[in-house]
Amino acid sequence: MANRRQTTEKSMQTMFFIIATASITILFLIMLFLFKEGLPIFKTVSVKDFIFGKYWYPTSDPADFGIFPLIVASLAVTVMSGMIAIPLGVMTAIYLSEIASYRVGEIVKPIVELLAALPSVVIGFFGMVLVAPFLQKVFDIPTGLNMFNASLMLAFMSIPTICSISEDAIHSVPGALREASVALGATQLQTIVRVVVPASLSGISTAVILGLSRAVGETMVVLMVAGGAAMLPTSIFDPVRPMPASIAAEMAEAPVGGEHYYALFATGIVLFVFTLLFNIVADYIAHRFTQVGEASL
Repeated sequence: MANRRQTTEKSMQTMFFIIATASITILFLIMLFLFKEGLPIFKTVSVKDFIFGKYWYPTSDPADFGIFPLIVASLAVTVMSGMIAIPLGVMTAIYLSEIASYRVGEIVKPIVELLAALPSVVIGFFGMVLVAPFLQKVFDIPTGLNMFNASLMLAFMSIPTICSISEDAIHSVPGALREASVALGATQLQTIVRVVVPASLSGISTAVILGLSRAVGETMVVLMVAGGAAMLPTSIFDPVRPMPASIAAEMAEAPVGGEHYYALFATGIVLFVFTLLFNIVADYIAHRFTQVGEASL
């Protein structure tokens, strides 16, 4: 019996090792292909001109491959969507876990989680058909397909993930911490702000990472509602074109092996580095606020 158990454990360890190795290998091969196809553009365009160039005209003669407006658009849309999604998602999680009744929580939480299952094309269509005319009419702007609309839709996509994972993290805080806080005379609000939220901050940070990671690399929504203008925005109501939208819109038109083709893959490299840095910083924040002892999550 002992030998059989050891054999089973070794088999499971081997299987998990193979799966983990395959995942790392696939990721490495994707990264290798991305750099292989993107680096040739720097034979004709310097890294400085590519990163900080203000004009993206790949079909002009001579072509301009400056992705600075695309980088600014990606950063602006991500930051704005985070400013909307993080407070709403975390506050909703706090309400469901600490304030709402059990019956309300059992009804609302599945609805919130169901929103995460909506396809991005549906959300993009909603932003293009309903939100864009509404913004155009209310704010009296030339077009409703702009940076603000894209940020709203990305926030709408991120909120369910942030809310669901944050609620689980808050719910996992030991009840002894709440009881000790109340025993010391703290109100419910003081207990939430000074005890529960700090104790669950690591889990909330993980929720924010996962929620905004979807917004950083989202393609379909920004392609449909951001406006598609590769220029530096001067207002939140200006049309923009984030990096994923530019890659998706132009890859089918770029001849394989041409400068345009290589430039799009180089844009993918920049997006990859941008996403990697975002995850490294967010992971550091999550570990920085990891609680120990009774509050470990």
